[in-house]
Amino acid sequence: MSTTITFNQLRRIKDSLPKGSIRSIAESLGLNVETVRNYFGGADYVRGHCIGIHIEQGPDGGVVELDDPTILLMAHDILKGKIAVPIYNF
Repeated sequence: MSTTITFNQLRRIKDSLPKGSIRSIAESLGLNVETVRNYFGGADYVRGHCIGIHIEQGPDGGVVELDDPTILLMAHDILKGKIAVPIYNF
């Protein structure tokens, strides 16, 4: 089931996540951290992969169709406090 969201909405969600959230999502799903960043609009395809994000130009940064909303749903759960994010020492 795909999900449609504007690019700017997707970036606002990513920017609202607490520190360590991207790493936590990646580890939970067995993905590379850069792959999860790419899901939120990043572009590091050397270390990460593209996983079902399709961007069409338009207002508010364009329209993004996400093939699988799992990462987005996890981000929403983190923001709602349903998933705790471990503290990472970098």
